[in-house]
Formats: sequence, structure tokens, C-alpha cells
Amino acid sequence: MSNTTASLRRKIGSAGDLQSVVRTMKALAASNIGQYEQSVRALGHYYRSVELGLSISFRKNAAAPITESTAHPDQGSVGAVVFGSDQGLVGRFNDVVADFALKALAALPGKHRVWAVGERVHGRLADAGLALAGLHAVPNSVQAITPLVGRIIIESEAHQSQGEIGELHLFYNRPTSGAIYEPVQQRLLPLDETWRRKLVELSWPTGNLPEVMGDETATLRSLIREYLFVSLFRACAESLASENASRLAAMQRADKNIDDLLEDLNGSFHRIRQSGIDAELFDVVSGFDALTGPASI
Repeated sequence: MSNTTASLRRKIGSAGDLQSVVRTMKALAASNIGQYEQSVRALGHYYRSVELGLSISFRKNAAAPITESTAHPDQGSVGAVVFGSDQGLVGRFNDVVADFALKALAALPGKHRVWAVGERVHGRLADAGLALAGLHAVPNSVQAITPLVGRIIIESEAHQSQGEIGELHLFYNRPTSGAIYEPVQQRLLPLDETWRRKLVELSWPTGNLPEVMGDETATLRSLIREYLFVSLFRACAESLASENASRLAAMQRADKNIDDLLEDLNGSFHRIRQSGIDAELFDVVSGFDALTGPASI
């Protein structure tokens, strides 16, 4: 009996320690969700402002070249950036975006050059037989997103200027409500005539159109750089928000499972302990009866 109760004590202690870790991870995930969701909301307003600025610039300067790097949009292979996670305990977060990206890329003609953001999604894509061109670490804060975006832009522009990729697609999970997210695809490059027409058709929120001050071509190029930057930044921020929401949901399930396990272990421990106490009392009563009973003839 003592070995059994000692074993249960160890299991209860281990489960309690694990629950402390799980609850700490829940708190961190909930805190991270807040900063990333706030960043996404702020980016949404800025993204809209950049689109409206591009719309006005294209209306005022319809003959302006969009960007030098899109002179031959049909050349090269299809590039893709897939945002995942470096760490586990995120449920099916990486599987969902990886499966979505694989299905979407299979429908795109030509060769594929894929960069993964996150070791977990990198491994998932590699296991599926996809040839990967590179791996980037997942940012651990909002401030760390900017350097990652800069590296992706520089690397993609270098490959596109050399004619190695003709298109660049982004694949990431976007939060919807609560701990729910969905995989999305965005074609970032080329910035072609279709993209221009879509922006020109945007309606201005007021009745008075603004004027473009200074060099219109320089203003347009600056807005295009901001468009590329904010698109990548928003994709990364939304992926991080989804990752932490998925981790929070996973930790909530783990916390509930540990609660159920602790309840079972404590119940077993108390039953075994009570059985031991009952057996000891029975021995005491039996011994007392033997000592105080009628003397044998």
C-alpha cells in the first residue's frame, strides 16, 4: 500500500508541476495575443490609407511605371512565403497553413521557390516533398517583425530582378474570432496592371479628391514600398496572433485534461489511503477482541 500511495503522490506532484507550466504558457499566449491584435488593427487603418494614396497617385499619374522589378512578370518561377511557428503546442496551426499552401501551389504552374517562416512549418513542408529555398525565424515580438520583413523584401526583390521568380504569394493563418483562424493566400507580386486597375477603382471616402504634392513619381514609388512593407508586416502579425490564439486554446484543453487527471489521481489516492486506514483499524479491533475475549477452556 505504501508503494502505491507514494507512486500516486509522485504522479500528483508531477501533474501539478505540469499544470503550473501550462497556466504560465496560457498567460503568455493571452498577453501576446493582445499586442499582435492591436498591431493588426493599427495596420488595417494604415493599409487602407496606403491603398487610397496609391489610388489617387494612379489617377493623377496613369502613365507612371509601377516598379522596375515587374518589367517581366511572366518570367521565372512562383515564389511563396509560408508563415508558421518555431515552437510546438499550437494544435494544428502549422498543418492547416501547410496543407493550404501545398494545395494552392499545386494549382499554380511552373517551378516553386518557397521560403518558410518557422521551423515547424518548414519541417511540415519538407515532409510533403516540397523543395524549400530558405528558412526564417519567427519574430518573438512586434518590434522584431520589421527586420524580418526587411529581409524578405530584399531577398524577394533580388530574385525577381534576376528573373528567378515572376510572382510572390503569401500564405498565413488569419484570426477570425476567438481562438479560430483560417488560412489565407495573398499575391504580393507582381504589381501589374490588374493590381493598378483594382486600386484606381477604389472610391475616395469624401467628395473632395486630394492633390499629390511634389514629384508624383517619387510619391508613387514611396507608396509602393509602403504597400509591400505593410502587406508583409500585416501577414506576419496576423500569423502571430493566430499562433498565440491556437496555443491558448491548446493550453486551455491541456489545463482541463490535467484538472480531470488530478481529480482521478486524488480520488484514487484518498480511496487507497482510506482502505489502508480501515485495514489498520480492523487489525486494532481484531487484536482488542482477541485480548478481551473469553478465555479458552
